[in-house]
Amino acid sequence: MTRILFYLEDYSHDIWREALLKIDPTVEFRSYPDWGSPDDGPAYAFVWEPKPRLLAQYHNIKAIFSLGAGVDHLTRDPALPKDVPIIRMGDDGLKEGMAEFVTMSVLMHHRGMPALLAKQRQKDWGRFFARAARDVRVGILGFGALGQVSAATLLPFGYDVAAWSRTEKLPRNGISLYHGTGSLDAFLARTDILVGLLPSTSETSGLMNSDRLARLPRGASIINAGRGSLVVLDDLVELLHSGHLGAASLDVFPEEPLPMDHALWGLDNVIITPHIAAITRPDTAAEYVLRNIKKLERGETAENQLDMKRGY
Repeated sequence: MTRILFYLEDYSHDIWREALLKIDPTVEFRSYPDWGSPDDGPAYAFVWEPKPRLLAQYHNIKAIFSLGAGVDHLTRDPALPKDVPIIRMGDDGLKEGMAEFVTMSVLMHHRGMPALLAKQRQKDWGRFFARAARDVRVGILGFGALGQVSAATLLPFGYDVAAWSRTEKLPRNGISLYHGTGSLDAFLARTDILVGLLPSTSETSGLMNSDRLARLPRGASIINAGRGSLVVLDDLVELLHSGHLGAASLDVFPEEPLPMDHALWGLDNVIITPHIAAITRPDTAAEYVLRNIKKLERGETAENQLDMKRGY
């Protein structure tokens, strides 16, 4: 029997219980706060933004599954158990959702939709004529599971796709690869539409500041669908005002919801969405969690298991 301790505030847990039991009817699904006693036997935590120090109280937890791709909601807990594996969500539903969002956003910036929407509000018939997709250089900043599927989804449109990662990745047909800080400037200089998909670590926090954003070609667009800490918002606003950057689509922010008095709300060339780029789907997530529990019980390393030294 597999015991799962589930934590998700403000949403019904029934759909998650049903998804897990559909795959394995023997699962014992315990919804917070009814987690029982730490002495009840081995369990796996499946959580999103649990209360600080909660996980440390349950010494029976063998592994912690994040309900989303991000794990900073866990690692900022000062009492997080150091010897318990943490697994980032990497199910097919999450990948598909991110690829859809990235493709939609790239197409919108390629076809000038921020400018056209602004013209619509002004009842302005002014037209925008887009370049061919083959002449648009898209750069994926972060080439993990989400970056790889997003890049692959863009290729059939004909975009000139490149990707940057901290460490070297295996070659991919049709994608120019860059890696390491030494190649970041060259990657940015060749990018017309930048897609941020990096995880949140000490190295990526504030990575896209004024200096680096200015290395994008004049008129470039930025899409951030990874983690809100990547982009320094004040620097972004300044470059949008100056005209160096043409537009932005932002789904994630350092503070969520984005404060109502923030300057981004008032910019016509910015599209704001409320952290919905890729939502974890119960059906594919349940299969992913149960599959990886079996791996762990066989003594294997789970998929997307967090490397604490790297932070992702």
